[in-house]
This record gives sequence, C-alpha cells and structure tokens, in this order.
Amino acid sequence: MDAIASGALPVGARLPASRDLATELGVSRGVVTEAYRRLAEGGHVVGQGRAGTVVAHAPPLATPEPDAPPRPVPFAEPDLGVFGALRAAEASIDLTPGVPDLAAFPRSAWLRAERAVLHDLPAGGLGYADPAGVPVFRAAVAAWLARYRGISVPPEEIVVVAGVAQALAILARLLPAVGVDRVAVEDPGSFGARRQLEAWGMPTTPVPVDALGLDVAGLAADGAPAVLVTPAHQFPTGVLLDGTRRRDLAHWADDGGWILEDDYDAEHRYDRPPATALRATISDRICYAGSLSKTLAPALRVGWMVVPPQLRAAVIAAKRDLDLGNPSLPQLVLARLMDSGDLERHLHSVRLRHRRRRDAMVGALRTHLPDATIHGAAAGLHLTVTFAGDPGSDVEVAAAALERGVKLHPLSWHRAAPGTPGLVLGYAAATPSQIVEGVAALGDVRRQGG
Repeated sequence: MDAIASGALPVGARLPASRDLATELGVSRGVVTEAYRRLAEGGHVVGQGRAGTVVAHAPPLATPEPDAPPRPVPFAEPDLGVFGALRAAEASIDLTPGVPDLAAFPRSAWLRAERAVLHDLPAGGLGYADPAGVPVFRAAVAAWLARYRGISVPPEEIVVVAGVAQALAILARLLPAVGVDRVAVEDPGSFGARRQLEAWGMPTTPVPVDALGLDVAGLAADGAPAVLVTPAHQFPTGVLLDGTRRRDLAHWADDGGWILEDDYDAEHRYDRPPATALRATISDRICYAGSLSKTLAPALRVGWMVVPPQLRAAVIAAKRDLDLGNPSLPQLVLARLMDSGDLERHLHSVRLRHRRRRDAMVGALRTHLPDATIHGAAAGLHLTVTFAGDPGSDVEVAAAALERGVKLHPLSWHRAAPGTPGLVLGYAAATPSQIVEGVAALGDVRRQGG
C-alpha cells in the first residue's frame, strides 16, 4: 500500500505474481494472496486475467503527524515498563524472544473456517457461553493434547483461558486456599511469568536451572510448596527437563508439592524427538497450562488449563468472575482448524521455516561470535548464548545492539539471582538474511567492547 500511495508503483503497474513475491519475501503464498485480495477490495488493484494484477487507484499520501520522541529503553533493572519500551522501540532487526513468525499466520484457512462457522452458527450461538469454554473447542483441545502432548483427559476437564498469563493469574488467586504461600520459579526463567504471579499477590523464590533442567534437590531445600516449570523447552536456556529430574519432581509432588506446568514451546522441535508433558504422567497436584500464542499468534489470547479435581470448580468460578469466559467465535474457528487438519498443516509448515531460520542463526553465531556457547537450539523459537571468559555486561551489549538497530534480551533480565550473563535471541520472526545481519552487528558490538 505504501508503494502504491507514494507512486513507487504507479497506476497501471503490474504487481509480481503471488508465488514469486511469496518466495522473494519468504512468506507463504496465502499471505500474499490475502494482501492482494484486500487491495482489490479497496479498489487499489484489479485482476486482468493472464495480464496479472495491476494498480488501479492510488490513495492520497497521508501527511504523518510528528511523533513524540521515542522513550529510551532503560537497560537496567527490568520491569514490565522496560519490556514494553523495548517492544515499542524502533529497530530494523527484531531478535527478541517469544514471537512466532506472525507473517505466516494462516489467514486464508482462518477466513475459510470463520465463514463456515458463521454460516452454520445458530443465533443462540452468539450469546454468552460456558465460562469454561465452548464444548466443541474443549473437545478439539482434548484431542490435540492427546495427539501432541500425550495427555489423556476428557473435554470436561479443560478450562479455556486467555493464555498462560491468565492461567497463572488464576492460580495465584486460588493456590493459597490449598496452603501455597509462595511459588518457586526457575532461575533463569521467564521474567513475565514471575511478574504475573507476583502481581496477583503470590511471592516467588528462585531455584537454579542447570544442563538437566530444574534443580529438584534445590527445590526441596528451598521448601516452597509449589513450583512453576517449563519442562518441554525451558525458558530461556532451552534445556529439556531430564528424565531423572522428572521422576524426582514427581516424587516431590507425591510428598505434597504442587507443580505449575507451563508447556512452553512444546510444538516446536527440530533435532530431538518430542517429550511428553509432565501432566501425561503426573495427574495429581499438577496444574497444566498451554496456549496457541507460539503456534499461531499471541493476539488470539487463547490457552487452556487442566487442573486437579479439587481446584476445577474454583478455576471455572474465577474465570467467570474475571471475564465471563473467552470469546466464543475464535474458539469455534480454532476448533474447526484443529478438526480439519489445517492447524496441523500450518504447524508443519512453520516448523520447516523455523528450522531454516534457526540454522541461519547458528551459522551466523559460529561465524561472527565464535566464542559463544549456544544453548537450547534443538527446539523452540529462540536460543541463548553465553561467552567464554569474562563477557562483561550483557545489558551493555543489548543496549549497544539496539543502537545499531537490533533488538534482543540480555539474559540477566530473566535472572532473579546473579549468574552468568548472556543474550537471548529469537529467530522465528526474522528472515534468514536479517538474522545474519543482526548477528554480524552483534559481533561488531562484542569486538568493540559493548
């Protein structure tokens, strides 16, 4: 649209074939087709058969209003404001973790499913729904969890929530009733998850993570009655929770501990077989949460919980009190995508793209940061690097990288206790060429001392 408005593509100019443009941009053909459809609906382009698609009308070029000066990112002690400022900061290359390939969102499949849902939906389907979730979506989630995560539960045991963040908010409110006065968290671990628990009044304490995952002996020594873990692909180290540690954690729960399982990045794996969820083998005293934020898009705000029977009614009541339940229409669309196989096909497609981007990042790191140790590259949408010797301040490196137009997270932002500095780099949302350029800039920053 910008190219048409500015005259770079004048009236009468022929647009590239959708297949060619998709290849050039590194996106699915459906994304380009949907963009062309929207331009046609706005009257800006018109299809001319074998002659292709040509520009038919140029909208007036808007005069931008002066922007307020961007808020500088205070690369210091992290808080939600700092993360928000970094998210809003302008950068030519975004390597922040936790973002999937949003350009690959299956728009065409979504629109087909949405049209089908609206065509079949009776008027009563537009009313208030069960706060635990629409039954057809809960059934689709149950089938999905059985197929991909090894979790066998009836649909009635699933509660639909607005992502893992809301699941943690609900648990922070309810767990005190069963004797939980604080939650141990992985260290390093997700700052956002830790902050979510604390925002709802649940204190947290750090427990170390090593090459085998959560230090269960350290958890036992800490004495916390509950723990939040990301066993499938630990954030941010990327380690898979070791089999022995899993058994130790199960024994810890048998002795009265509560486990909060965030099934983070479970669907994205490249160089290792899938690992079943903890909930697949532990059914008592474990609260499981997953979402579609990394599979489709965070904007959907759709996730699910599976909790022990003694908490289920309270979780549903809390969900009702918070927002009366997730919107029904997206649940119905997602159910159709799951049942039709479209979501599975999308996952297979993006997994191949993510693998190529992961490979580009690993190759670029080996070229431009040869002293970096790479962690967690076998799965997920990000990896973490640490450096031999004294690496200096990872905060200074991240700040210098942003000055060069590259966004990323310093590892220290995700630590509750002091530890080895490093960098957390997302690769799913950037093209291979952007990844190589961004890592090369990081190499320059390191050579110049941050």
